[in-house]
Parts: sequence; structure tokens; C-alpha cells
Amino acid sequence: MAAEQVAAFEAAGLDMVWVGEGYGFDSPTLMGYLAARTSTVEIGSAILNVYSRTPTLLAQTAAGLDSVSGGRAVLGLGASGPQVVEGWHGVPYARPVGRTKEVVEITRAALRREPVEHDGPSFQVPLPGSLGKPLKLMSRPPRPSVPIYLAALGPKSVEGAASYADGWLPFLYSPEDAAQVWGDALAAGAAARSADLAPLEIVAGGVVAIGEHVKGVLDLVRPMFALFIGGMGGRGKNSYNDLIRQYGYEDEARRIQELYLDGKKQEAEATVPLELLERVNLVGPASYVKERIEAFRESGVTNLQVTPVGDDATELVRRLKEWVA
Repeated sequence: MAAEQVAAFEAAGLDMVWVGEGYGFDSPTLMGYLAARTSTVEIGSAILNVYSRTPTLLAQTAAGLDSVSGGRAVLGLGASGPQVVEGWHGVPYARPVGRTKEVVEITRAALRREPVEHDGPSFQVPLPGSLGKPLKLMSRPPRPSVPIYLAALGPKSVEGAASYADGWLPFLYSPEDAAQVWGDALAAGAAARSADLAPLEIVAGGVVAIGEHVKGVLDLVRPMFALFIGGMGGRGKNSYNDLIRQYGYEDEARRIQELYLDGKKQEAEATVPLELLERVNLVGPASYVKERIEAFRESGVTNLQVTPVGDDATELVRRLKEWVA
């Protein structure tokens, strides 16, 4: 998204912008540029995976971004998946749940400018038997902590996010199905949550288009849905496919994956159920979009994450801000 557009969204009332990474441009570089072009909007990474950077480098990155943004950085982390971690970074995809927790512990300690000492299954800092000694962050960031949000879908990962993270970033979130899929995990995590942490923030939403004849916008997201449901991972090893099955689309999820992995991407896209697209996005007349906003709110979402689509996206953000407030 162009920096000028983000600045316009900020003026319209946008509270937070998320910068993706995947295996494209690295998000911290773009986040730093956005920090220079904006003044109030929070700027989050969505997501930095916990395999390609050490926890202390993540702390340095968060501290640097918080400094150049004047205390507006948000660190979005996640385990990603073996397709990216092993296929792009060449790092074994091991212990994602435990590794994520260790990363958060070390990152937070480093941001507090404590000498970093950690002895865990995934990380040993300093490295045993080396010349290394416990070090602390040389620079002084604006804040002793930067909010850490975790992208998570599986029950153990979601429980962990609810237990020790500042926020949770679910993907392909259906408010009507959230309690059934994640209710137990969120409750278990909340029961173990430290009293020192604020209540868990939940960030979810989707594409937003408002009008009487905008349903065609949903077709624009079919390729993305087909990619994640069908192409992220192999048969039996795709958490997004598993999620859609939990939503009740067992046959459709299987068929989308079969088609996508067989190279029939357009057929896979056409197989994505319209009902699913409607439940996960906010597309329709104003009254309908307001109802969807309330559905997300009632399901526990605290921060509505949107991709506005329309002739005047800035005005759309302004309207949404009023409705959410």
C-alpha cells in the first residue's frame, strides 16, 4: 500500500496499519518508511516469523522501529509454516508453539534492557561453551516494552497467545464460528494470563466494500482464499484448510486443495463457497456492513482489521471509523 494512502487513512481516523512480509519485501524497512510519513497511526508487522531472525534481533528491530516512530511500533510475530520457513529460509520447522513462547520471553527481556540469559529447548543465550557473555541492549528505546501480537490458528498456539501475548491475529476469521473453534483455547489461555498484562486484543476483519451492488468484490479475494486453503502446505498439513473444515466446509476444503495442488487454480478459486467469503468479509449495503461490524465485535474482536475497496477508500475508512466508534 502506498505511503500516501496510509497517510490519508490516518487523517480519516485509521488507528493501526499492518505491514506484511511473507517472502516479499521485508516489513521493517517499509514500516520505517511509513513511520516517517505518518504521525499517529500504530505500525505493526504482520507477521515476522520466529525462525528467520533471532529473538534478540527481533528486539533490536522492535526497539529501532519504536524509536523512529515515536513509540508507535507493534511487533506481530508468528510461526508461519514449513512452506515458507523451510522452503524460503531453509530452517527446520520445529517446535513452533514452544519456540514462539521462547522468542517472546527473550524479546521482552531484551527490550527491558536486561542482560539476556536464556536456556531453553530452542535457544541458549549466551551460547554454551562459547566466549559469549550476557549482553543488554545498547540503545534506549522509547518504551521498555513493545506490544507483541501473535498470529495463531491451532488450539495450542491460540491458547499461548491468550496466555502471554498482548494481542492475537487470527486469519480467515469467521465471527459466527469463533467460539466453536477457539473458545476453549482462549478460555484456557485467559485462565493462565498474568495479571500484569492488559486484556487480550483481538484483531480480525477482512475486505470491506459498501453499496447495493458490490458483491462482485468478493470474487477479488477468491485467489487468496484458494491459495491459503489449497496451496499452503500439503495434503493433511495445511492449517488453513483445517480451519475451513472446522467451519463446516469439509467437502469444499478437500476439493479446493485437490484442485489447487493439481494445478487447477481457477477451478479451486471457483470452488470457494460464497457463504464463506461473506462470513469472513464485510461486503454489502451499509446496513449489512454495520451488522457485520457488530458480529465481529460480539465475537470478541477489539480491533477491526479492514482492506477497503471502492472508488474512495479514504472516505470508506472515515465511515467505518464512525460506525465502529
